[in-house]
Amino acid sequence: MILDGEAVLLDDRGRSDFNALVRSLGGRGGKLASWETIFYAFDILYLDGHDLSRMSFEDRRAVLDPMLEGLQGTVRLSEMIDNDGAALLANACDLGLEGIIAKRLGSPYKPGRGGDWRKIKCVRSDTFVVVGYEPSTAMAGAVGSLLLAARKGDNIQYVGSVGTGFKHAEARDLKQRLDAIRVNRPAVKVKGKSLVFVDPILAAEIEYRAWTEDGKLRHPSFKGLRDEHDHVEVFTF
Repeated sequence: MILDGEAVLLDDRGRSDFNALVRSLGGRGGKLASWETIFYAFDILYLDGHDLSRMSFEDRRAVLDPMLEGLQGTVRLSEMIDNDGAALLANACDLGLEGIIAKRLGSPYKPGRGGDWRKIKCVRSDTFVVVGYEPSTAMAGAVGSLLLAARKGDNIQYVGSVGTGFKHAEARDLKQRLDAIRVNRPAVKVKGKSLVFVDPILAAEIEYRAWTEDGKLRHPSFKGLRDEHDHVEVFTF
């Protein structure tokens, strides 16, 4: 048989843990064998000499489910729920999951992304202090990324940088605004070349997927700049 699914490593609450999976493989680009990994199958393409890819999704699941249902070994069945997608996504996010996969009933199997299936993510959004920026190497007079920090007790702690979500005009405007509050000494320890540090009085709204194991934002995206007069709550550890 040929199955489609996803390899995951579960935490102590039964949730997929991307950082644990990366660590078990020996880091990013690692080539170690991960003996704790579980393969959750959600589709079947081929069985005993028969191509099933042209069958409807629910018919393929009718073949797959009886073969894997109840198994708790290395290969397990990813349950299909035919119900209110919005409510399911909300529950998944409340449980701290990364999101859900939505597939169109009646659709044949097509490799790659298309209109018949979608990955819908649980996106987090919080406010972080801007402590500096890295100038853009592709566009003169613009920021390439913002350096961010969160509150920890009476101090702030570096949580990584964000380099996506800017429009060209916005990236130039950010540089001008941040250059007006430049400082010589960084508010937090940050390693890197060509970095510009600023007085940490501005904050940015950031969407992100999760946290890395070393306390950095995973897949952050810039949504907008805030200032101290907004009375926003900066993310606190």
